[in-house]
Amino acid sequence: MQILEIKVLKGPNYWSVRRTKLIQMKLDLEELEQRPTNTITGFRERLENMFPTMIEHRCSEDMRGGFFKRVDEGTWMGHVIEHIALEIQTLAAMDTGFGRTRTPDGEKEGVYYVVFSYMEEDAGLYAAKASVRIAQALIDGSEYDLANDIQQMREIREDTRLGPSTGCIVEEAAKRGIPYIRLNKQSLVQLGYGVNQKRIRATVASTTSNIAVDIAGDKEETKMLLGAAEIPVPRGTVIRTEIGMDEAIEKFGYPLVIKPIDGNHGKGNTTNITNREQAIKAFEAAKAFSRSVIIERFLTGFDFRCLVINNKFICAALRTPASVVGDGVHTIQWLIDETNKDPRRGFGHEKVLTQITIDQFTQKMLDDEKITLETIPAKGERVMLKPTANLSTGGTSTDVTDEVHPANIFMFERIAKIIGLDICGIDVMATDLRTPVAENGGAILEVNAAPGFRMHIDPSEGLPRNVAEPVVDMLFPKGSAGRIPIIAITGTNGKTTTTRLTAHIAKSAGKKVGYTTSDGVYIQNQMMMKGDCTGPVSSTFVLKDPTVDFAVLECARGGILKSGLAFQNCEVAVVTNVAADHMGLGGIHTIEAMAKVKAVVPETVFPHGYAVLNADDDLVYQMKKGLRCNVALFSMDENNPRIKEHCSTNGLACVYENGFVTIMKGNWKIRVLPAKSIPLTYEGKALHNINNCLPAVLSAYLFRDITIEDIRSGLQTFIPSESLTPGRLNFFHFKHFTMLADFAHNPHGLKLLCDFVSKLDYPTKIGVISGTGDRRDEDIRELGEISAKFFDEIIIRCDKNLRGRTADEIIDLLKEGIESVNPNIPVITIPNEDQALDYIYENAKPGALYTIMCDVVARALDKIRELKEKEETETSGIAKV
Repeated sequence: MQILEIKVLKGPNYWSVRRTKLIQMKLDLEELEQRPTNTITGFRERLENMFPTMIEHRCSEDMRGGFFKRVDEGTWMGHVIEHIALEIQTLAAMDTGFGRTRTPDGEKEGVYYVVFSYMEEDAGLYAAKASVRIAQALIDGSEYDLANDIQQMREIREDTRLGPSTGCIVEEAAKRGIPYIRLNKQSLVQLGYGVNQKRIRATVASTTSNIAVDIAGDKEETKMLLGAAEIPVPRGTVIRTEIGMDEAIEKFGYPLVIKPIDGNHGKGNTTNITNREQAIKAFEAAKAFSRSVIIERFLTGFDFRCLVINNKFICAALRTPASVVGDGVHTIQWLIDETNKDPRRGFGHEKVLTQITIDQFTQKMLDDEKITLETIPAKGERVMLKPTANLSTGGTSTDVTDEVHPANIFMFERIAKIIGLDICGIDVMATDLRTPVAENGGAILEVNAAPGFRMHIDPSEGLPRNVAEPVVDMLFPKGSAGRIPIIAITGTNGKTTTTRLTAHIAKSAGKKVGYTTSDGVYIQNQMMMKGDCTGPVSSTFVLKDPTVDFAVLECARGGILKSGLAFQNCEVAVVTNVAADHMGLGGIHTIEAMAKVKAVVPETVFPHGYAVLNADDDLVYQMKKGLRCNVALFSMDENNPRIKEHCSTNGLACVYENGFVTIMKGNWKIRVLPAKSIPLTYEGKALHNINNCLPAVLSAYLFRDITIEDIRSGLQTFIPSESLTPGRLNFFHFKHFTMLADFAHNPHGLKLLCDFVSKLDYPTKIGVISGTGDRRDEDIRELGEISAKFFDEIIIRCDKNLRGRTADEIIDLLKEGIESVNPNIPVITIPNEDQALDYIYENAKPGALYTIMCDVVARALDKIRELKEKEETETSGIAKV
């Protein structure tokens, strides 16, 4: 077996629109294609011995043990690998269960696409590779260390996933339909899109006061402010030297607490210090985290954490440090091991409780008590193993929200306002919270910015509290989903022009538009990224921009197949057409499969939104079946039966009728503009651009705050040019000839371009054509055939990137196509594009139109501009002479 390729899909994709986190592994089974599972001796037994829990895999049999039944009957190794990849993730506490294994039509025999869901990307990638290794070991009957893989995946999960606090906020937002984008590999997350976004980092929000975080980070300043407000706080002081420490010991007496002034999560804290030797060690531990150290009286009682969000008390928990209780028989080590067998304890944050580990803090506590891990504690004796009650070090939590006295609730809410934190964790030491802390001898130990939520959402005992809910309520008041309108545009041809025109109309209506195209990313008409920007990275760039309130996103085939879409849902999706282009790439070998790729986009439309579909294209029109949204149609023929049927039921459409671009609402017509009045159509000659206007007009009309007048204004002010529509019918008028540069790169696009050129009045029409190396032979030949039908002469040149072919191969295929139509047409071959343009300039035929199929649009336009400047310079020089 051989892994040919692995892709990580992160959004709606070819395999599933709703299961967006998928690994796609292209796998060549090689000789195993001839060895289904029922022909491999002992395979089923070895598989079940290694994975007894696979009995729960129902597979297509839809019954317990269904997958094992398939193995007995004989299934292929790609299918087995899919199930192994899912199972090892589940064993590593990432329970996920979607999978598909398919051989696409037209693919080489033995090559499979193994697709399975993941929870954490890096763990999913590990599972893909590990599942192939495991399958090979099962085939060979060799030993395999499965436990190592499981532990590796657990560690990857803990290193990469969002922590429980950030994670629960993101999950709560997602439940409400609020989109999110992870901004780094840690805990910085954007909730919402564009101008409506908010950010969180763990439990600090973009609404959190910076000065409040600064105050909370300074324990002494916090204590001073609270004390001045008559909030009970421990007696203590700040020290920097051992002399200061000795003075504090003399003043406050034992027991004491020593901690860093700006520490967090209990780092550097030492409690219940009863002698100077302990104090010196504690002082040094605290100094490792900050120059200044707090020393204060150690209060006895219980450790409580109280949570206030948006100035409202939410919940409280009793925290207990990791410990074991002796039975008079077993050692401390045995008791720890036994405690870790609790099924509620796991690695890192995978379960309610974390396993207890032996670290330097544990060893110090044991040393202080003059005991070791081999000591046998008396029956009922509690041995403390950690100095703080953090859950991440094995501590436990008990929800006590319903026990909190109203006076304490008032005090906690007051504390949050005094410090100024909108998400505030308050540490309390008291005998209980059922009575006022001010009366029971308790005190406020600390106030925390970014308080952990795990103890509240997954307490060891008591009622779990959805503490993420008030956070999301605060960031997104009721009715707000943090979204901006998204129009997503896909298809084979016309995407970029439709995208640019739609964005221009939205801009005319006062929107602050971000849009992506095949030549760059634009924020309010300013180019931010250059190049082919039609994939999810570019879409995400727009959705992250805090100045954008309207997004128009070109979504090409390549990005959908490589990573999926960047968004889960959109308001409007446009499909311009589906034609035979890029066949044989990414596992797509038929035009029907290509249509399925394009159909991903309309399948993401909200139920209240619209899919805008081309009624003149059979494959596009068929996409309406099964959509969960409204459908609007466009057509170049108002008498298209599909349009008539659609409008007879009060459907919405846009058509080209009697020379007008017209919106149809049922049987009513709204004539927007005559096509000849729209600059993009070149006085109505560019039929393909009239076609591009229809979905742009219809998409804009679907938004209530974009008026017909806005649409008319946008159409009339969208002037085609090399700057506004680069690579789309760009004319360059030289003194004695004209160049027309266009990005037509497939047969369908070239036909449309040639149809336009045929309507232009030039005595000679010369085509400068090329073929793309990663296209099928028949596609390249067809480019030659079309050119021979429309042009008087042809210049063949090659793209800079030949994409897997030689220049001679491409040239020969183009010539075959040309000669099959017109063997007598003059053909010149100049492989380099720049040299071809130089040749035209030096040998131009008077009055001729040179139609140039551009490779890299920006580079071709730069070269043509260079030639224009050269002509102007030469003309100027002659004039001076």
